[in-house]
Amino acid sequence: MSETADRRYGPAILPRPRGPLSAAVVEALRRPPHDLPTGLGVDLDPADPITDEDLQLTLFLCYELHYRGWLGVDDSWEWQPTLLALRARCERVFEAALRRLVGTPTVPAAGVAAGLTELVAADDGPPLAATLQRRADLTQFREFVVHRSIYHLREADPHSWALPRLGGPAKAALVEIQTDEYGNGQLDRMHAELFRRTLDRLGLDTAYAAHLDAVPAVTLATNNLMSLFGLHRRLRGALLGHLAAFEMTSSLPNRRYGNGLRRLGFDEVATRFYDEHVEADAVHEQIAAHDMCGGLVRVEPTLAPDVLFGAAAGLAVDRLFAAHLLDSWAAGRSSLRPPAPPTVPPTVSLVASPAVAPPAPSALV
Repeated sequence: MSETADRRYGPAILPRPRGPLSAAVVEALRRPPHDLPTGLGVDLDPADPITDEDLQLTLFLCYELHYRGWLGVDDSWEWQPTLLALRARCERVFEAALRRLVGTPTVPAAGVAAGLTELVAADDGPPLAATLQRRADLTQFREFVVHRSIYHLREADPHSWALPRLGGPAKAALVEIQTDEYGNGQLDRMHAELFRRTLDRLGLDTAYAAHLDAVPAVTLATNNLMSLFGLHRRLRGALLGHLAAFEMTSSLPNRRYGNGLRRLGFDEVATRFYDEHVEADAVHEQIAAHDMCGGLVRVEPTLAPDVLFGAAAGLAVDRLFAAHLLDSWAAGRSSLRPPAPPTVPPTVSLVASPAVAPPAPSALV
């Protein structure tokens, strides 16, 4: 348990609860590890689990214990049995909703790589990247960056859960992709560090999970999806399928994001994160589909449907995410949640991120 941290790297500050379940978990985590009340979450039945604020935050609270942890929270909570039982109940609801959303993709006769290509070609998500390139104003672009900060400040980590679960060609291909994501071992080239510079240029807090209270459930779902797949060996195929779909749909959108920032007058430091992905992901696309997923299925043919399920689930939840942003902006409202009151206890010592004055007034605080 750490009471002092460099805020750039975590652990994160516990967020504001969003319902009775997340409130119970936050309250429990503030105390030494203990058994949660019997039956907590047993009757969990949200109308839409993917966009349910309480469910998605509860999952995020549990999953983050396996990443950087929470500031002031005992690390022993990571394996506390009753919290794991609660997480499992939430996961069953979430996974069932994902399977209802995408069904069971059919593996074509041409193989899993061809199936991935078909899924990506059929994806007709809302034109978020084109909007950010051509029309979004600075406030909207900053909102988009806030949403994506939850993932990009730990970029590659969720997919790295697959490494000890693989061997052979699939593992070699994943290592090749992840090596690029981690900057080939050079801190200033790590993609998470490049994104931190984008945050800085846009006048946003660069601390790890600094914007957690601001993002809605659908944003948390895009992250929880990766953690669900990554933390369960039975879903290793889905995890690789998710990564493949991510890489196969990344190059053009990142070009558009970079061009959008240039349109708004930002320099190459701000755009480097996106520019880096244009070239890297074009290479990763082939490695992910053919060497990684294809390699996995050659060794374990029964995992082919899981690979396509993971890809389809990732694409579907990203469509929901994009629709939320565009619908919010079309209605003239923010895509973010209302600002949260300060939650840092005065006794906690933090190493603050560099203070940067925002380039324009914004609701992001």
